Amino acid sequence: MDWSVQRHFEDVEAGQEIPPVSFPLSVYRLVVEAGANRDFNSIHHNSAFAIASGTDEMYANTTFLLGMWERTVREFIGLGGGIRKIAGFRMRSFNYVGETVTVHGKIKEKRVEDDQGVVELEVWSATPGGVTVGPGTVTVTLPRREPGESLRAA
Repeated sequence: MDWSVQRHFEDVEAGQEIPPVSFPLSVYRLVVEAGANRDFNSIHHNSAFAIASGTDEMYANTTFLLGMWERTVREFIGLGGGIRKIAGFRMRSFNYVGETVTVHGKIKEKRVEDDQGVVELEVWSATPGGVTVGPGTVTVTLPRREPGESLRAA
């Protein structure tokens, strides 16, 4: 990711897809994430416990899944953009260790509010088995170009 490049409101259009970001779910990643957000429920980092509780395997927790959405959106909007709201974040199925979760998105609409560029993104997470989280809506702001400033693809 080149953080020196900033996407602007004028660079995006409704229907445009945002670049997907993939997250391989290793045991190490689940353990580190559980420690980072202090979610020590064993279903998120202990296979035997998770299986004994009735699931197929240990799985990613809500905070981790939200973080995946935030990273994907942040890479798209750049450091000058802002995340206003996340709505419709709903887990449909577990995201198990050993799977790769890919976060996808597309632009639903764009508008100007109080001279700010506001963009509604439809975002969802999927594994090879299908959609696991969402789809939901992430509302973001993007900086606007000054009048006369040239467009450039980000």
